[in-house]
Amino acid sequence: MTTTQSENGKPSDPNYLATRSRSVPRRLILGPGPSSASPRVLRAMSQPIIGYLDPAYFEILADVQSMLAKVFITEQTTMAVAGAGSAGMEAGLSSLLEHGDKAIICVNGFFCERQILMCERLGVEVVRVDAPYGKTVDPQLLEDALKANPDTKLVSAIHAETSAGVLQDIGILSGLAHDHGALFMTDVVTSLAGTPFEFDAWEIDYAYGGSQKCFAAPPGISPVAISDRGLEHIRNRKTLPSSWYLDLNLIADYWGPNHVHHHTSPVSMIYGLREALVLVHEEGLETRWMRHEKVAQALRAGLEALHLDSPVSPEHRLNQLTVVSLPEGLDDGELRSALLNEYSIEVGRGLGQFAGKVIRVGLMGESCVPANVFALLSALERILPRLGYEVPRGEAVAAASQTLAEDPSPVAVI
Repeated sequence: MTTTQSENGKPSDPNYLATRSRSVPRRLILGPGPSSASPRVLRAMSQPIIGYLDPAYFEILADVQSMLAKVFITEQTTMAVAGAGSAGMEAGLSSLLEHGDKAIICVNGFFCERQILMCERLGVEVVRVDAPYGKTVDPQLLEDALKANPDTKLVSAIHAETSAGVLQDIGILSGLAHDHGALFMTDVVTSLAGTPFEFDAWEIDYAYGGSQKCFAAPPGISPVAISDRGLEHIRNRKTLPSSWYLDLNLIADYWGPNHVHHHTSPVSMIYGLREALVLVHEEGLETRWMRHEKVAQALRAGLEALHLDSPVSPEHRLNQLTVVSLPEGLDDGELRSALLNEYSIEVGRGLGQFAGKVIRVGLMGESCVPANVFALLSALERILPRLGYEVPRGEAVAAASQTLAEDPSPVAVI
């Protein structure tokens, strides 16, 4: 089809722009995810495509498994599910549970609710153990639920609830599940590689993460670990998992020594995940944990100087994601729009019980550096007075800087 020219010399075809390359604005991503991707990861992803049954590719898979085992701190099975963290979530639920089974879901945020929605589609009976947003689940409530439901097959709790900015002590919850004969599953999408997590020591049966947060890779792949007990449970099911694509047993067979054909592996994403893992190990896992902690401390100091607090108690705060309570009458959409449109800074909105009441600030992976804290605090100092909330000028950045001077953050490996 010929495209005619309009009077100003531009094509008159209204679909013309849709056929052209489109530039993407550069953002400082300080939301709940994704975080910025490392240039090294992006370069690794541009390597030539090879077949997913190529022996050279199997060597890359082995590298990924070996390095993932060190991040999960496990000697059991590690691999990656082709899909975002929600795919890892659904793979666990659909593989470990059968129609009519009973599961206890510990609920203290939006993504716990997502697990319940998935269970309902699987025909699984759900028992809720609830905690308010911003709080952790009381282990006594879980034990009471397990005693009242001795036929429970699976307990699930989120290690780092991104919607609420809460870090849960899941080692205790896992122990309770096993004491009552149930498997234990957890979500580490936001915490993996940024917060201490020990798969074997805490006796976890299944944990799923995401590539787009502390790993500083693009979204689209879910690193997972599964226990020998969990795999044996799947292999002894009465019925096959409802999802063929997300069947963890079939995926494990592909990642295993025989590389049994299953799905077309996302080759470029695996390249990226491998390079992201190299970055983790160059920096050192414990050093990476420390960087996320120190940079988060600087952000909190700056927010306190602005008289902005958090609904999350200090002992349960998640370093990678800080929930910030907004003053009465301050419109969260107006604040987020000003940050995005004037400073090209993205922060997250509140979800669930926190909707309209908070903003969520993510400091993960590539985005977890002091310069980003200073940029955000400086922007808030300028925007908040214009929205009717007076704050002291310069004190937030000074407080963050003083915190880092007294307790420095390790330098990020990029």
